[in-house]
Amino acid sequence: MVQGPSGADTPVRVGVVGVGIMGYNHARVLTDLPGAELVGIADPDATQRGKVAAMLGCHAVAGMDELIDAGADALVIAAPTHLHHDVSLKAIAAGRHVLVEKPIAPSVAEAEAIVAAAQAKGVALMVGHVERFNPAVEAVKAAIRDEEILSIGITRVGPFPPRMSNVGVVIDLAVHDIDLICYFTGSHIAEVQPQVKAAVAEREDIALLQFRTANGVLAHINTNWLTPFKARTVHVATRKKYVIGDLLTRQVTEYFDYKPDGSYSMRHLPVAYGEPLRLELTRFLEAVRGEVPAVTGEDGVAAIATAMRCLASLETPPADQVPFRARAAG
Repeated sequence: MVQGPSGADTPVRVGVVGVGIMGYNHARVLTDLPGAELVGIADPDATQRGKVAAMLGCHAVAGMDELIDAGADALVIAAPTHLHHDVSLKAIAAGRHVLVEKPIAPSVAEAEAIVAAAQAKGVALMVGHVERFNPAVEAVKAAIRDEEILSIGITRVGPFPPRMSNVGVVIDLAVHDIDLICYFTGSHIAEVQPQVKAAVAEREDIALLQFRTANGVLAHINTNWLTPFKARTVHVATRKKYVIGDLLTRQVTEYFDYKPDGSYSMRHLPVAYGEPLRLELTRFLEAVRGEVPAVTGEDGVAAIATAMRCLASLETPPADQVPFRARAAG
C-alpha cells in the first residue's frame, strides 16, 4: 500500500482522473500548489486530454493505471458521477489516497462501498464539496459559531448548463447546499419535504426543498435551471442575529442588536481571499499527510442520501393512480 509522504517537505504526487471542466481546474491548481506535484492527467478522450496537456504542459495518459505506474500517491477522481464507484474502488485497492468529486457516487450503496473500502485500506478519502471552502461560507460559519441557529435559507439558481445531461438540479446544485446545511448546523437532516419538477428539461430543473435537522433547525433550498442569471445566497437566522452571505460576490452582512422600535445595527464582515478549489486541494494534501479530511466520506454519503430522499418524490404516482382513501379531501 502506498503511504503519503512522510516529510512535510516531500511533495504529494497527485494524478487527476477525468479532465472535463472540474478535472481541468483541479489539474490547473495542482500545477503550482505548494506541497503537490502533478504527475499527470488521465482521460479516455484523446482530444480532451491532449488539449488539457497542451494548456498545462503536463503528462497525459489514457487510463488511471498509467498514473499509478507513474508513482502517484493520490488521485483526484473527476470522472462522470456514474463512474465514481468503480474508479474510486480501483484507486483505493491500489493503495492510493482519493479525492472524489461531488457527489461521491450516484447511489447511497455505492457511496457507502467507497467509504468502507477506504477505511479497510487505510487511505485518506475526501469528497469534493468545494463550496465548503468558499471564503464567504467560512465567514458565515464564523459569524454563527456558538449561536442558536433557527433557520437557514439557501438560493442556488442559474441558466441551464449545456454540459449537463445525466443528472438534474438536485444532484448538480442542491447537493452543495444540503452539505452546507449540515456544515452550518453541525447536525444531519432528519426530515425532508421536497417539491421537484421537470419543467423544461428531461430531468428535474426546479426544486424547492424543505428540511428539519436533527437538532431542530428549519432549512430550505431554492434551486433551478430557469433563472437567466446565477445567484448563490445564504440566509441564516439565529436567536440574536441575521446573517446574509452572497457566495458569488463574497459579501457577508450581519444584522444584530434589534430594538423594540424596529431599528437594528448592521455591519459587513471581513471575508478572506482565496480560490475555493485551491483551499480544498490544500486540505486534501493535509489529509494525505494524516489529518482528518475536511469533508469526509461520511459527509459525502449523508449528502447523497438526502438528495436521494428528495428525488424519491418523483416516484410518487399521479393523483388518478392513488387509492381514493389516500387522496386529500376537497
